[in-house]
Amino acid sequence: MKNRSSEQPLKHIPLAERMRPVSLDEFVGQEHLVGEGRFLRQILGGGKLPSLIFWGPPGSGKTSLASLLAQATSAHFVFFSAVLSGVKEIRQIVEQAQTLQQEQQRPTILFVDEIHRFNKGQQDAFLPHVESGLLTLIGATTENPSFAINPPLLSRCQVLILHPLEAAHIQGVLTRALTSAKGLGGLHLTMQTEALHYLAEAADGDCRRALNFLESAASMALDANTTGADNTPGSVIDLACVQEAVQERTLRYDADGEEHYNLISALHKSLRDSNPDGAVYWLGRMLIAGEDPLYIARRMIRFASEDIGNADPQALQITLNCREAYHLLGSPEGELALYQAAVYLATAPKSNAIYALTHKVHADIKRTGSLGVPLHLRNAPTRLMKELGYGKGYQYAHDDRDALVSQQHLPDQLAGTIYYEPSNRGYEALVRDRLYKWRQILKQRAAQHDRKKNKP
Repeated sequence: MKNRSSEQPLKHIPLAERMRPVSLDEFVGQEHLVGEGRFLRQILGGGKLPSLIFWGPPGSGKTSLASLLAQATSAHFVFFSAVLSGVKEIRQIVEQAQTLQQEQQRPTILFVDEIHRFNKGQQDAFLPHVESGLLTLIGATTENPSFAINPPLLSRCQVLILHPLEAAHIQGVLTRALTSAKGLGGLHLTMQTEALHYLAEAADGDCRRALNFLESAASMALDANTTGADNTPGSVIDLACVQEAVQERTLRYDADGEEHYNLISALHKSLRDSNPDGAVYWLGRMLIAGEDPLYIARRMIRFASEDIGNADPQALQITLNCREAYHLLGSPEGELALYQAAVYLATAPKSNAIYALTHKVHADIKRTGSLGVPLHLRNAPTRLMKELGYGKGYQYAHDDRDALVSQQHLPDQLAGTIYYEPSNRGYEALVRDRLYKWRQILKQRAAQHDRKKNKP
């Protein structure tokens, strides 16, 4: 077979790198930023580029867009990796930028990839130079800048959000890569439509991943070509080839990042809204992406008390059993218990009465401090304590025919306060009726006692 490297002098460079756009017109996606009349088009027309933070998922075009902006402004572009570099390199870049500014009046754009990986001290090293205008900072991050970037630095930058690319965008990039001379154009490859669609979907919005998949699929298609010894036209990238290149589809997820919190929030709110379909979808997304199943189990245990409570007391036991079942079985068998618990929680009656009362209780405790326990509720194990009145007047509930007694259970400053207000849903509706009846009985007894007391 003919050596394909002769047709591709840039073969040693990954396809994704070779296919980087060389102009804004070639840039695919993010129309809300680079379309006609949009923000980046307008500021480029003015010739002045502010410091920016590009926030978006992998493969959405952050690095490519930064490079294009540098070209469009004729600035000196410095690529800086937060993973590989530190404060020492920053000083060197600053010295070079000062020289270019003094001798050539040429601005410097500093592109910091994965800027969220810099600690506070490293991020602060940029501050004076961004503020003076010596450096125009373009930071790229997959993490929420609100959490990942220091507020002083963030206040000097404008945050631009990049979205995952749509499948149609990725299909366009793949098609261009198959025909472009800097891509795979010299290899006489064609691609089945269903293979193109499958690959674009499997990339999950990540253009770099799509091109990497395409490069692997192209290599396999060419290696499988036995029709000629000189790569004669006709090598086809079919669906089977693409599926082999993709292997198992992976999902965007960061167990410690914003997507982790987004998905657990979606699961929690689907459960709260009694939507089992949404609940099992978000649960599945987290499991397939590699989330710790025991973390999910713990969150569902919390949910059982926070959003269901006594509306269905069995919910807490279900979630505890779910955690135990997964701990015993592991994946994948134990994941069924997680799905079962999620469906149960979603379809259970809801009440946040327990959650709400904790806020009331804590607020009163913080407001009133260490109030003393009423004497009649105190234990009196010694003679002295009895003489001091500990336990005096305490009424033993079981001595009453209804096991109901009228005595104060809160400190004087909080007497009469009601913390638990059960809902009218599920089992809690029975509790609500029961408490109402008990209170009515006690009111009637109090009224009878007052009548007897006031009777002449």
